[in-house]
Amino acid sequence: MIKTLRSNFIQTYSKKQKPNLPPGPKPWPIVGNLPEMLASKPAYKWIHNLMKQMNTDIACIRLGNAYVIPVTCPSIATEFLRKQDATFASRSLSLTTDLITSGYSTTIFVPFGDQWKKMKKIITHDLLSPHKHLWLHDKRTEEADNLMFYVYNKCKMVNDGVSGLVNVRSAARHYCGNLIRKITFNVRYFGDGREDGGPGFEEVEHVDSIFDLLNYIYSFSVSDYMPCLRGLDLDGHQKKVKEALRNVKKYHDPIVHQRIKQWNDGLKVDAEDWLDVLISLKDANNNPSLTLEEISAQIIELMLATVDNPSNAFEWALAEMINQPEILRRASDADDVVLTEPNLKFISFSTGRRGCPGVMLGTTMTVMLFARLLHGFTWTAPPDVPTINLSESDDDILLAHPLVAIAQPRLPPKLYQL
Repeated sequence: MIKTLRSNFIQTYSKKQKPNLPPGPKPWPIVGNLPEMLASKPAYKWIHNLMKQMNTDIACIRLGNAYVIPVTCPSIATEFLRKQDATFASRSLSLTTDLITSGYSTTIFVPFGDQWKKMKKIITHDLLSPHKHLWLHDKRTEEADNLMFYVYNKCKMVNDGVSGLVNVRSAARHYCGNLIRKITFNVRYFGDGREDGGPGFEEVEHVDSIFDLLNYIYSFSVSDYMPCLRGLDLDGHQKKVKEALRNVKKYHDPIVHQRIKQWNDGLKVDAEDWLDVLISLKDANNNPSLTLEEISAQIIELMLATVDNPSNAFEWALAEMINQPEILRRASDADDVVLTEPNLKFISFSTGRRGCPGVMLGTTMTVMLFARLLHGFTWTAPPDVPTINLSESDDDILLAHPLVAIAQPRLPPKLYQL
């Protein structure tokens, strides 16, 4: 009997110790593959190269007590994101997401559960529905017009003997920043802005801080896998995230507090933007549906979700097209183009139950960037640049250097005026 129990114990223990997992590098005791990850930055490139070396589309990397399962195959991704999405619908916990979401009180980065269901319903039905998308049409148009005005003014400027130099990354990011501020707070600028349509100091700091937060959301941090080290802030993530959050909140919080007071005092009765909608929502007992913390954190999350995808996509695409003038000419001259992608080659907005509810808004912003800037301007490389350098940054998936190109108007001057 003792022999049988011992045999069963060994079999059970062995099964628990050796689950049926995808292939991966041999982990170290306790820390797993943390040493390799720390020595090979950025982490995603190390993982990608590792999977190439192992000739696998799915792998398993142990970090502390957590198993990370990277996937590079569309059909396997479909299993995770569509067929088995109920199993994988949650989100991993990290120091950065905890700080940004005020203790997981929002939508995107929140683990699957009641809070996520509550906030997802509000985002889907009250902020991003087709009706609300149409409601905000004029605000989106205003910002697209301002983008044209700004780039047109850049065309008239001369830098180092060259006219029309445009930092495409900056222009695209600030278009996205202007748009999300307009539909959230009904303002383009936190400060006075600039007469040429460009961002002022406040807007530059705001957008830069949002991108700082984006850089750290799921960046590799050893304390996320070994929580006992969290208080030491070994990689400095906590300090940098808190500083970026302070910069964002110093612009958001005064507006949010003032607007709540206006609604409470009866000075405001009609919703004009997303903030008004969030404040005015009521539950079955006619009490506010959202707390101040939920509103503030959700607004930050909406900002994070809006500014990067459209601007990144446009910068990469324009850089590629400038190097291939015939493609750029065809894109600029095209009147109607319809693109569909039912498969999972491109999943900018994810899919399944954790798919982005803002697909319509994100797609509209991206298409508007392409439509306005390709139709309104011709684009060429600067005279001292034979071809645009398409090297990828060592730290992220952006171009190693911001795209700077020459823009020249294609339309009558009156079409660029506000």
